[in-house]
Amino acid sequence: MNLATYITIIISTVFVNNFILSRFLGLCPFIGVSKHTGAAVSMGLAVTFVTTMASLITWPIYNFILVPYNLEYLRTISFILVIATFVQFAEIVIQKKAPALYKIFGIYLALITTNCAVFGVTILNTDAFFLNGEPVAQSFLQSIVQGFGAGAGFTLAMLLMSGIRERLEFADVPQSFKDIPITFIIASLMSMAFLGFSGFKI
Repeated sequence: MNLATYITIIISTVFVNNFILSRFLGLCPFIGVSKHTGAAVSMGLAVTFVTTMASLITWPIYNFILVPYNLEYLRTISFILVIATFVQFAEIVIQKKAPALYKIFGIYLALITTNCAVFGVTILNTDAFFLNGEPVAQSFLQSIVQGFGAGAGFTLAMLLMSGIRERLEFADVPQSFKDIPITFIIASLMSMAFLGFSGFKI
C-alpha cells in the first residue's frame, strides 16, 4: 500500500478539487445550512459519513454487477437508488439506536438524499479508478479514501463559510446585499482562493 497515494487523494479532494468550491457540487446545503457554525459542522460530518459509505457500497455494485453484465448505462439510476436507500436506512437506524445522535444528524441526513455532491463522488470514483471496465490497483480503498476526502473538503468549505456569515451578522452590509447576495459573493471569492491550490504540484 502506497501511503503517499492516499495522502495525495485526500489533499486533492479537500483543497485542489474541493467538491463545493472547485467542482460546484452540493451548493444547496452550502448556501442554505451555512448560516451557523454548529449546523454547518453537523451537515459536514453527516455528508462525510454518507460519501464514505456511498463509495464503499457503490464500488462493488459497479465492479461486480454493472460492468460484468454490460449495464454501465444504468450507473446513474443505480447509484441514486443505492444512495437514497442507504441514507433512509441510516436515518432509521440512528433514530432507533442513537436518539441523541439523530437529533444532530437527523434533519441533515434527509437533505443529503438530494445532495449532488454525494452522487458526484460515486461517479468520479468509477471514472478515476476504473480503466476500460477494470479496476485499477487498490481501486476499492482509493474510492473509499476519495469519498472520505470529499466529505472532509465539504466540511471545511461549510465551516469557513459559516464562520464568515456569522461575522457578517455584525457587519454593516448594504440592505440590497444582505443574506443571499453577499453569500454568493463570498462563495465566489472563496472559490477563486481555492483555485490557487490547483497550481500546487504534489
